[in-house]
Amino acid sequence: MENIAVIFWSGTGNTAQMAAAVVEGTGGQAKLINVIDTNADEAAQYDKLALGCPSMGDEVLEEDEFEPFFTALEGRLAGKKVALFGSYGWGDGQWMREWAERTKKDGAILVAEPLIVNLTPDAAGKQLCRDLGAALANA
Repeated sequence: MENIAVIFWSGTGNTAQMAAAVVEGTGGQAKLINVIDTNADEAAQYDKLALGCPSMGDEVLEEDEFEPFFTALEGRLAGKKVALFGSYGWGDGQWMREWAERTKKDGAILVAEPLIVNLTPDAAGKQLCRDLGAALANA
């Protein structure tokens, strides 16, 4: 069985709720990890990754914890199956489009379209997260 990690950063709890639903969608196969509790070396050991980060500031990844983690992970994603998700409160998803491009340039295989949910995920948003987790587990 392939090992799966759902690694996230959340400031308000919205992306944390999304991450928990992604884990549910994997059938509980994935390990839920807050980015502050891991590093790129550990993350690179997983076969499949779901990465979650909300839009911050001028539609960028969170700059103190998640961006440094992802920058260190870049170059280690080639051939890995990856899912991206995050919440936002403004903008049109530019941070996610740029993040997806970075991920693809690294050679990762995105298993589904990146998922963004406005603010707190409602029941439909949580279902989309579970669907994303299932897509990752079945990829």
